[in-house]
Amino acid sequence: METVQMQPLSTAQGERAWAAGVHAGALLLAFMTSWSAGVAGMLAGLAIYFLKKNDSAFVAEHAREAFNFNLTMFLLTCALAIAGVVLVGATVLTLGLGAIVTLPAGLALVLLAGLVAVSWLVCSVIATFKALHGESYRYPFTLRLLG
Repeated sequence: METVQMQPLSTAQGERAWAAGVHAGALLLAFMTSWSAGVAGMLAGLAIYFLKKNDSAFVAEHAREAFNFNLTMFLLTCALAIAGVVLVGATVLTLGLGAIVTLPAGLALVLLAGLVAVSWLVCSVIATFKALHGESYRYPFTLRLLG
């Protein structure tokens, strides 16, 4: 029987794994807690940031980006939910007559929510692959609160 010796990960490979893991983990946690409650995705990025910020600037940069992006997506989702509640309320308060205005606005809101969900998925996957290849990635349309 032949034994296989495992090579330890080099620092660069380990850093890439952590950086990719923070993006993939945030995405996975956002899926598990639903898009509308993606707080877990934010917390994953924040936890990795505080865990690794002194060990690796590369991992800290990716964790910071993941946190900021997931926070932005969470805030967008909350704003869409509030707008949906307002539209439903306007329809109810006008005894259905407001549906002339709220129905097209509601359809636009649904399309916007779909766009947010797709961009959340696509950008997170791109960031994961960039991190695996040792490249930096800045999410588009992101509030950079954790600097």
